[in-house]
Amino acid sequence: MTTADYAILPEAFADLAPLAARWSRPTENERNALRFAARAPDFAAFHDAMAPRLDALLAYLAQCPAEPVETPQRNALMLACAYAEAAPHHELYAGNSEVPFSFDARRFVPDHGDEAL
Repeated sequence: MTTADYAILPEAFADLAPLAARWSRPTENERNALRFAARAPDFAAFHDAMAPRLDALLAYLAQCPAEPVETPQRNALMLACAYAEAAPHHELYAGNSEVPFSFDARRFVPDHGDEAL
């Protein structure tokens, strides 16, 4: 998929397309790579745009199949996953892509990290 493909979201969330183009990726390893490369302004912008829409996005996803097959639904799920993984870096770690006072998160390599949503 291309970056533009990740930006395809359900119509109700079309305003989040730029975020999806940047942050939505089908595997945990791909989302981790983006998160490790992000800086405080990236996390703040993502958080500030997503937080007000999160309840609506999660309500939408609650009505979707557990394994969405349609591109807009799958991209919405990937965006929600990316937000869940990135939000602590804004809310708890002052925009640091590392987890302060912890081991290097890059050492944790999930066995399923290359499995697509």
